[in-house]
Amino acid sequence: MFWDKISPLYDLFENIYNRKVFNGTGEKVAEMIEPTDYVLECACGTGAISVYIAQKCGRLVATDFSSGMLKQASEKCRKYPNVTFRKTDITNIKCRDGQFDKVVAGNVIHLLPEPEKALRELERAVRPGGSIIIPTYINMSKGSGKLASGFIGFLGADFKRQFDLDSYKQFFRDMGYDNVSYSVVDGRMPCAIAVIVK
Repeated sequence: MFWDKISPLYDLFENIYNRKVFNGTGEKVAEMIEPTDYVLECACGTGAISVYIAQKCGRLVATDFSSGMLKQASEKCRKYPNVTFRKTDITNIKCRDGQFDKVVAGNVIHLLPEPEKALRELERAVRPGGSIIIPTYINMSKGSGKLASGFIGFLGADFKRQFDLDSYKQFFRDMGYDNVSYSVVDGRMPCAIAVIVK
């Protein structure tokens, strides 16, 4: 699997190419987390966002489809006893309805062939009044972002879609979500964070 293969090098690439956004996204997401929150993170990757959430939340269940990514994330978060890791498919999350206060899915929507299935699962997993937080790189908006996504695509990542901020907003409208707030972590390859309150 592509993500297993690149997992040991992923942070190195991000830190060289896009450090400000890579770290800034985790910091921004953590601002939305309360100390009592029970948080589900899907597609946690190497734990870039997890490590910030862990410092704020009550409990975090961090999931990914890639065993290699989970290994990197668990190493990064080893000093946080409130975090557990599970291998999970974002379109088939094994949890009760409304189990979590916040659900986070970072930089995965653009990779999914059927993102609507993932969005419905995230919505199912969060309690009424809880938030779904979806950070995604908006790499169409800058030339260097296109270059990076092209390079990662060349290595084997399968991008199903790419966004700028306007097309990202339109994506959620097309999925039937009208009440979405957005913030952007700016940098070489910016990240837009969409927040849906259930």
